[in-house]
Amino acid sequence: MPARQPTLVPPQVPAPRSPRRGIRLLPARLLPARFRPADGGRLRTRAATATVWYLRLMAVLNIAAVMSLPFREEVHEHNAGEFFTPYLATAGLVSAALALFLAVVMRRRKRAAWVFNLLLAGPLFCLYALALTRDPFRGHLFDWLSATLTGLFVAALLLGRREFDAIGDRSNPRLALAAGAGGILACGTLGTLLVHATNTHPGAPLGDEIAYTLLRGISVGPLADHVTDVAAPGWADVIVNVLMAAAFLLVLYACFRAPRGECLLGEQDEARLRALLERHGDRDSLGYFALRRDKAVLFSPSGKAAVAYRVVGGVSLASGDPIGDPEAWPGAIDAWLAEARRHAWTPAVMGASEEAGTVYARHGLDALELGDEAIVDLADFTLEGRAMRVVRQAHNRVRRAGYTVRVRRHEDIGDAEMALLVERADRWRDGATERGFSMALGRLGDPADGRCVMLECRDADGEPRALLSFVPWGEHGLSLDLMRRDRACENGLMEYMVVELLLQADELGIRRVSLNFAMFRSVFERGSRLGAGPVLRLWRSTLTFFSRWWQIESLYRANAKYRPLWEPRFLLFAKSSDIPRIGLASARAEGFLTLPRVGGGS
Repeated sequence: MPARQPTLVPPQVPAPRSPRRGIRLLPARLLPARFRPADGGRLRTRAATATVWYLRLMAVLNIAAVMSLPFREEVHEHNAGEFFTPYLATAGLVSAALALFLAVVMRRRKRAAWVFNLLLAGPLFCLYALALTRDPFRGHLFDWLSATLTGLFVAALLLGRREFDAIGDRSNPRLALAAGAGGILACGTLGTLLVHATNTHPGAPLGDEIAYTLLRGISVGPLADHVTDVAAPGWADVIVNVLMAAAFLLVLYACFRAPRGECLLGEQDEARLRALLERHGDRDSLGYFALRRDKAVLFSPSGKAAVAYRVVGGVSLASGDPIGDPEAWPGAIDAWLAEARRHAWTPAVMGASEEAGTVYARHGLDALELGDEAIVDLADFTLEGRAMRVVRQAHNRVRRAGYTVRVRRHEDIGDAEMALLVERADRWRDGATERGFSMALGRLGDPADGRCVMLECRDADGEPRALLSFVPWGEHGLSLDLMRRDRACENGLMEYMVVELLLQADELGIRRVSLNFAMFRSVFERGSRLGAGPVLRLWRSTLTFFSRWWQIESLYRANAKYRPLWEPRFLLFAKSSDIPRIGLASARAEGFLTLPRVGGGS
């Protein structure tokens, strides 16, 4: 982390009135900063930000020059002979891709990107300064402007050097070399074939066509015109330049990609988490899911709280609330945010409660309501009444068909029988990918999860038809983990199993059960009411349309029939511009989206 001289400012956020109710989440921009940097730190930050904006400007100018022929010719005129242009201004897609990518990684404060820019811009500025001491360069005002802009960029780099402290993956150099060799070979081959097919000067040597392709990959300007035996049409030149830009972007990604977060949950970390859950596990229904072994964990300095997270696509994705004593949550959150900063990960939290959301907001994160978690309080649950008629009828119909449910703790199931249940669960799974992250344990039948609860349903002939698995939520609660069924079974079977669990909950000492998460639940509920505004009705119609492919409205309807308590859950993020990236990472973590991997890792 950069050396700072913080001035501690006491937070002015009102304390929550209860762990679940009555908390108003304030945007982070309205909250006082926990530490305000001194003037020197503020100057460094502004210098680092200036380098990012310079690179963005160069990317825009290069793209504009590629698309506009007069502008491109103007740039080429000022980049040849007695003139030179500022750093990275070359009127080519490769330069545009380089500037744009460097702007992104510099914004994430990556040290390797700072070194890369300094190694390119530093010597270039020295060369410009030397040129300005001689004729004819010192007689051109544009050359002085180019040298000044390049020098200001180098000065901003040096002034903001301490801001760029994010480290990269150790395997990046090897991966970049492999990506560079493969990309240049593939794109160079395709480009050469295109040049050969469109060359207006037939009979050109193969070496000249390869040279022309590589030069066109650098710029669509006059650089390749020195190869007189080759002349391809303008559209072919642009395609070659685009191919090379794509290969160059792949090399840059491999060079500057963030570490993969391979330090996953170990035995000692899991033991410490379980100890925290024993003392504070009843606070959050998602707490037990922190024990997923594809997550990593960071503890507060006191060891009384922890944040479990997983790195997906450069996003440090935490889920649920921090584990442990709420008084120690800030220390765990600080450690998690510091780790994200050190590796240039984008921090995000999926499914935080209002209480945790308020604490995260004090650390600079904003909140967006995702939906609601359905929680059934056994003291209030009943099958009586008109509101429960649909559930009651489904339960009675399935029971009359001869179905039965057996409820047991995992520790009461023998190894051989558990292996059969796991095999059936895998066979009934919808798709090859195991889905779930924030509300799924990701394993079934592990001996360490003996306190989990299994519901096994059999038909009138004694054949297994479905199973449900719940993880512990403190001492007297359960959270739904896994739901599998035979597609040929009776309709309403899942409702029957859930009701059977609720009716037999007293035997297990259970007082509350957390069911599925209903995304955008309030939109469906309020959008169907009389007097709903046009924006809300349009938003509801949009979600209903997409519910044809994703279970958005159906999950809300399936949960609402039990008349549960609705507990809001929030997405926490640092910047609004990160939301698309966080959404993509969440879809990958939950198993709804699978992307090809570069160099392994997630």
